[in-house]
Formats: sequence, structure tokens, C-alpha cells
Amino acid sequence: MKQVINCLKHDNPLINKKLREVSVEEGRTIATELFQILNKRGDGIGLAANQVGIDAQVAVVNVIEPLVLINPKIIHKEFPIDYFEGCLSYPKKGTPTTRYRDVIIQTAQSESGWYFSGVESTQEAKGSWEQDNKKEDQEKRLLEAICVQHEIDHLNGITIHDRENKSKPIISEKKIGRNDPCPCGSGKKYKKCCLKK
Repeated sequence: MKQVINCLKHDNPLINKKLREVSVEEGRTIATELFQILNKRGDGIGLAANQVGIDAQVAVVNVIEPLVLINPKIIHKEFPIDYFEGCLSYPKKGTPTTRYRDVIIQTAQSESGWYFSGVESTQEAKGSWEQDNKKEDQEKRLLEAICVQHEIDHLNGITIHDRENKSKPIISEKKIGRNDPCPCGSGKKYKKCCLKK
């Protein structure tokens, strides 16, 4: 079984190359292998063929449900948003990017367009998989929309580092651990002081 090529350690000549279009039959075969790789790893939500050394316009996404993208193209996008993305090809080297909240794509295996949106849904427009936690459902839908854009970029030889948004750096606050000094100034460890309250 093929493996994801770590571009920080090994050369991947396909990572910055626009990949070749394939038939739906060939695309489904490649997608099966991509899902097997993704499932074996257990640490990703999407994978493009060039990440494992295959020259084919095929990617898979598994956020809400498994999706196969064969020769996909973004035909409409709107509402830019800032996002922090990671990539299996560049482990632990995430970067802030600008993506779109709403996208419509076209694939070789479907005549109609596929619509992805991170917009908050109303009760009437709720998907069958959605629960009562609107915020979590909205985050999943947005993550799926971002992931689809990320994988289509891979198929066109574009990585997250090509999409880096240098004007909006992401600042993350360090979380307080159980054994860190308590921020209240007591001098005690957090688990023995404020965590008990």
C-alpha cells in the first residue's frame, strides 16, 4: 500500500504539478486506495492522489460522509474566510489561509454541481445527519467546504503554503495545564488551586 509522502523529508515531484484527468472507472479505483490509506493512518480528513505519488485528478474527503472527487472543478465560490489549515504532506506545518465559506464544484461522476457551505442552517434547512448542536454542525459543514477546496488545490499542484495569508497571522494562546502555575498568583499548581473551584 502506498503512503503519504512527507514533503518536509522527501521529494514529491507531483505535489506542485497539475495532475492528469482520468476516467470515472479509474478514478473510483484510485479513490478506493486513497480511502484505505486515509483509514489506515486515522489522522486525516482528506487525501489527494499526488500526496501518495499518483498522477490523477482524484481526491477523497471524509468529514460528514465519504466523498470521491474525480476531475473536480470549483465552478462558484463566495464569502472569503480566514482559516488555519494543516496538511498530511507537511506534518505540523499548518498555516493561515483564505478560503471560501460557500463553494459549488463539478465532478466527472456527477452531472449536477455539489454545493458545500459553512453557513448556519435553519431548522427547516437542516441536513439529515445534523443533530441539535447547531454550532458543531455548522463547523463540520465549514470544515468539509474547506477540505474540498484544499484537496482540489492539491490536484492543481497548489499547497496550503501557496495559499498562505501572511496579512492575518493566527495567534494561539497557550492553554494552562494541570501542573502549570495558577494564573491567580497563588503560587500553587493549577490543579491544586483554581481547577478545584
